[in-house]
Amino acid sequence: MSLQGRSFSGKSWQDVLPELTPQDAKALEIKNNRFPRKLLGPKAAEPDPYSPEALARANPYMRATTLSFLNMHQHGELFVNFLRARRRIFIDDKQWDLPQVDGMEFDQYDTPRARWIVLHEYGEVMGGVRLMPTTSTCAQYSYMLRDAQLGMLPDIPQDVLFFKAPVRDDIWEATRLFLTSAVPAQRRIVVQRMLMNQMAGAAYAMGASHVLGIVPATFSRWMTRLGLMSAVPVGPVQNIDGDRTQAALMNVSYIGEMTPTESTHTLH
Repeated sequence: MSLQGRSFSGKSWQDVLPELTPQDAKALEIKNNRFPRKLLGPKAAEPDPYSPEALARANPYMRATTLSFLNMHQHGELFVNFLRARRRIFIDDKQWDLPQVDGMEFDQYDTPRARWIVLHEYGEVMGGVRLMPTTSTCAQYSYMLRDAQLGMLPDIPQDVLFFKAPVRDDIWEATRLFLTSAVPAQRRIVVQRMLMNQMAGAAYAMGASHVLGIVPATFSRWMTRLGLMSAVPVGPVQNIDGDRTQAALMNVSYIGEMTPTESTHTLH
């Protein structure tokens, strides 16, 4: 209808030109000197209590450090204490037959190609994990799962993976994942989350989109509980040194979707 054909008598502009009326025009009316709730905007989303920033605020004295051969001299005895913690976990507690010297556990994969993620509080190691590129080589060794598949590690079954072990720049391997007994039960989820976030951030910073590793056989429930990265099983459930485990491929690219503050807040 044209403007000439419309009657303006006794009508508001909304009545005459309804197509120009804002969809929420009625909400502009103030009733009882209060704005309707919808004018105040949607309710803010509840903050994620397990985001890197929230975890850092809740645990101000927890530090997450990524060690390499190039920077370990800047962190005092942290690397030595990390290897000592590994010995307590894997040799003393789990009774694994591994090399040790001066109270430290080590193996053929602790090379300059590796990175070590260490969580520590007041100088005490709380947990850690080792990262290794799947392109790594050192003498006859490459990385743990590939060497196991090639029959070089008798303690790990050769059928640990459903497919041929990858050799790719964008896939790294995680091994020696642990938390120490210094972490009380009520803090374990928080510390695990901090450790996995730091692992993902370190791997992503080095060009990885995925991390391959052996995790608890209940890893789907474990990952869901932690509210972390997605992961898919890539090997059969097996009993390795008394633990029910399974190889999994974890997607760490979620780190790239975080803001720089979120993704690096716990880096020290």
